[in-house]
Amino acid sequence: MITSPTSLHHTDHPGPDPAVLLVHGWGGDGDDWTPTLPYWRHRVIVPDLRGHGRSPRPDEGYGPRDFAADLARLLRRLGTGPVIAVGHSMGGQAVTALAVEYPDLVRALVVVDPAYGADEEQIAGVPAAQEELLREGTAWAVRFVAGAFRPGAHDELRERQQRLMAAMDLDVLLRCRVGMYLAPDAFGSRPAARAYLARRDCPVLAVYATRGAADFERGTLTHPASRVEVFHGCGHFLHEERPRDLVALVQEWSAALG
Repeated sequence: MITSPTSLHHTDHPGPDPAVLLVHGWGGDGDDWTPTLPYWRHRVIVPDLRGHGRSPRPDEGYGPRDFAADLARLLRRLGTGPVIAVGHSMGGQAVTALAVEYPDLVRALVVVDPAYGADEEQIAGVPAAQEELLREGTAWAVRFVAGAFRPGAHDELRERQQRLMAAMDLDVLLRCRVGMYLAPDAFGSRPAARAYLARRDCPVLAVYATRGAADFERGTLTHPASRVEVFHGCGHFLHEERPRDLVALVQEWSAALG
């Protein structure tokens, strides 16, 4: 069941259409995309998801379809027309749900190390991780994100993400993970992801840090213009570690769609 949409805090950077929507991941905020902003040649809309950053924190509604409903409301209010929807990690689930549930609003879909396609071992470990998160609080999330960057590099970016996690509402963090992996309609696991991703009608560009996850994505693609790329040597936050390269890839690919 999708909860009532929430009005999202967002920034709107002027430029030509099609507009680009940039959606952050678990525990982040719209400023995660700041390193990419100098390189876009489009109008760019950057929201904070519900419960994150400067957006409201309702008591419920932290699944990808809830996030998608918020995003759809924002895009309709802004009158963007179909956008290039870009999402990182949990944001990759959110924009995927946007493309599936509101196809008229998405021209093309870009997922950056999205939080779906977890294998059996990873899914089996989620309940125990939830218990650890509940017991340790945001310290668990801070430690989690600290390991998501390439070791020995990007210290400033890592520290920023750790500060964001430390300031997050613990209940929001827990509910988001339920929405991604444990809820009846979650599509974080590989079997559920295969079924849900098959409903995507638009072209998809998927950018990953690891070949195994990229190979899973390749097996889900149906649109002939879809494409998968691997940024070798990166951590999970590809858009922060290689912002210029990511934007160049997205713009080259989307321009070729016509």
